[in-house]
This record gives sequence, structure tokens and C-alpha cells, in this order.
Amino acid sequence: MKLRVLGSAGAEFPDFRPPAFLVDDRLLLDAGTIGSVLSEEEQWGIQNIFITHSHLDHIRGIPALADNIIIKNLNHTVVVYSTRDVITAMQDHLFNNVIWPDFTQIPTPERPVLTFTEIEAGHDYTVAGYKIRAVGVNHTVPAVGYIVTSGGKTLAYTGDTGPTDEIWRCVSGVDALIVEVSFPNNMEPLALLTKHLTCSLLSTELEKIAQLPRRILITHPKPQYYDIIRREIDCLGMKEIELLHDGAVYDF
Repeated sequence: MKLRVLGSAGAEFPDFRPPAFLVDDRLLLDAGTIGSVLSEEEQWGIQNIFITHSHLDHIRGIPALADNIIIKNLNHTVVVYSTRDVITAMQDHLFNNVIWPDFTQIPTPERPVLTFTEIEAGHDYTVAGYKIRAVGVNHTVPAVGYIVTSGGKTLAYTGDTGPTDEIWRCVSGVDALIVEVSFPNNMEPLALLTKHLTCSLLSTELEKIAQLPRRILITHPKPQYYDIIRREIDCLGMKEIELLHDGAVYDF
């Protein structure tokens, strides 16, 4: 399993891009960054997108991808998967022919650029050879993380979450866990208010996992606090943990 980090920041600044994780060049976990990084040919390779929640920094790449496909006149449909709440939010507030065209009807309803497919948390789905399970997490809007398994390897991704429980029961011993740390430790009140994690909160969350993942990849730091968060992660003294950077590539 190949993982390419298109974006991994909790805000947009020069050299910091919103979250998107490309698996094997064709399956995308969240879509905060697409067209600003991927070439045309790489964009056409995306077949399926799994969205954790409806916040703009996790979905903002999809409208431009749809536009690029229709302009190129490609016979290509991208399937966007998420829970009912998330899909409804995207349909009502983004692809609503006001903020952006409804690409589930373009060029025709029978062969659209985008289709939405609802999934339920706690159920296993097989998509393009991957076994995928959505697991509920604790955020300010309905949100899930994903457990992705292929070729005997398992990648887990929390998306945005504050202190939570269910997903930790699903990630014991996985090959890699992508988990957020948005704020430095001294901003814990804001992290809890907005349902995000700090390094110290993460440390408590990791204690809920029976067997730590082989790699723990930290995503979603606020760029203004990137260096502070990196130092706080280093202070944990855990060989499994590293802070992600945009453009990184991993093979599991």
C-alpha cells in the first residue's frame, strides 16, 4: 500500500495544504488538496474519494476536480463516499447550483462527473479491492474515520476528532495510523471546544489502544504552531510517531 500525502495541515498557508491522502494513486481519503498538487493524468487516476466530514478544508478539492474533468471532456466518474449527514451537507451547501454546479447531473444524470454513495459507520465495504470501514469520531459536525485494508496491510485515518473511543478499538496493531494534533498543549481549552487534539490529549488517547500501530503519522497541525507541535511530539519519546509534511510518500 502506497500513501502519498497531498496535504496534511490544519489551515492553508504557503507550503501548508489542507488534508488529502492518496492511496495507491487512485483512492483518496479526504479532498482538501487535489488540483494544486496532482497533474492532469494523476487527477484522472482518482476513482473513489472517502470524506470524513463536511468541513471545507476536507472537501474543497472536489469542485475543482469535477470542473477539470468536464473541461477535458473525459468519460470519467468519481464516486464520493461518506455518511448520509456528510453527503447531504455537500449536496445542500456546495453542489447546489448556487455555490457550485451540481456535477451529479453533468454532463448527464446517467453519466455524471460525480456520484455520491452513502455508507454507514460500523459496516465493511469493498471498493476497488479495498476493504473499508467507517468509524464514528468526536467532532463538531458528524464525522467518521476510516480503516482501509488491502494486500494484508491496514491504514487507519481519524480525520478531525477530539477525545473519542470507538475508533481506538479498531486500530490495534495496524500498519499505520494517521491521527490529528491541531493545537499545542497550551491551547487545550480551544482544542476541546473545537473537538480537536493536542499532543498531550493524543497521548491519553493512545493509551486506549491495545497494541500501538507500527507507525503513527500526525496530521492537521495549525501551521502557526507547527514547530511547537513538532517539539511536543518529540518530547513524547515514541519511536512510532512522526509529524507529517506535505509531499511525503510511504510504502507499507
